[in-house]
Amino acid sequence: MLPDVGRVVTPDGVVNGALVIEGERIAGIEEREGDPVGWVLPGFVDIHCHGGGGHSLAAGDPAAARAAASFHASRGTTTVAASMVSGTHEFLLGATRALAPLVADGTLAGLHFEGPYISAAKCGAHAASVLRDPDIGELTELIEAGDGAVKMVTIAPELPGALEAIEFLDSRGVVASIGHTDASYEETDAGIDAGAQAATHLFNAMRGFRHRDPGPVPALLADERIFSEIIADPVHLHPGTMRFAFDVSLAGWTMLVSDAMDAAGLDDGEYTLGGRRVEVRDGAATLAGTDVIAGSTITLLDAVRNTVGPAGQSMTGAARMAATTPAELLGLQEVGALEPGRRADAVVLDDDLNLVSVLRRGSWLEV
Repeated sequence: MLPDVGRVVTPDGVVNGALVIEGERIAGIEEREGDPVGWVLPGFVDIHCHGGGGHSLAAGDPAAARAAASFHASRGTTTVAASMVSGTHEFLLGATRALAPLVADGTLAGLHFEGPYISAAKCGAHAASVLRDPDIGELTELIEAGDGAVKMVTIAPELPGALEAIEFLDSRGVVASIGHTDASYEETDAGIDAGAQAATHLFNAMRGFRHRDPGPVPALLADERIFSEIIADPVHLHPGTMRFAFDVSLAGWTMLVSDAMDAAGLDDGEYTLGGRRVEVRDGAATLAGTDVIAGSTITLLDAVRNTVGPAGQSMTGAARMAATTPAELLGLQEVGALEPGRRADAVVLDDDLNLVSVLRRGSWLEV
């Protein structure tokens, strides 16, 4: 399953050799002579994913969530967080209680609430009817119901009560991520100063850049306190935009995410996301009858290929963005890098970046 001599991508660079595995752990990285074949990357870490393989991570259904996590693992994403779309407090609370055991048993890395505390002007595929201003009482209930499962909440910093909510989340060890926002540059800065640590799918669903009204993008890119998500597919971002973001933010502050919905890995057709009808045509997911993007149909493996292909980044940079940096943001110390002592999660690709095999917790998965 592992090449005798492969290009093993570690935090310190590429080693020509092989992983040494003992049980569920990486025991070492052995340098070997000979011409290397293929790539050995850390298992990917997706902190923004709604589903895949026909199964939802956003419906609050444990069986569907397990199936979606299994689908993404078979494509190299060995660690995945469940991203919920905007909904009523009652629904989100019930979903939190239902999925928290999957976080406890390691199926999921955590829960990410992408809303409902977002801008109606930049809500994308989220239902405007359930959007509302941040509520610390609601957040307290969600965090306590999750018992450690809630890892991230997307908030538009310009909303009433947003700065207080960001400060509250920071005090509870939950990542506040700025996204789905019509904030000005100054309002974005205020959100960062309040404790926001991330940007939800940078560029997408946020006020665009203008030279006299720069909006959130340059504030988020320029601040080393912010980890920026990038959906590396041509539906969401032009390759030139990807290159710009990667060059400005650098791999240590950039995270590849899939933003995948149920249709990831499946054919074109009709699907649902957050109870809304979605049409997939030529791999692009939009709300039925509109041109509003409704998540993606890619996996992180696709994102890595797009990053080192059209966007022209190195494999070491792509591995950091797809694994190490997102793991660092969520405080996942056992995953995200190939180094002794970490969990034995790895993705093996051939020289053409075709998937060869996936290792999770020291066991080979069916791919």
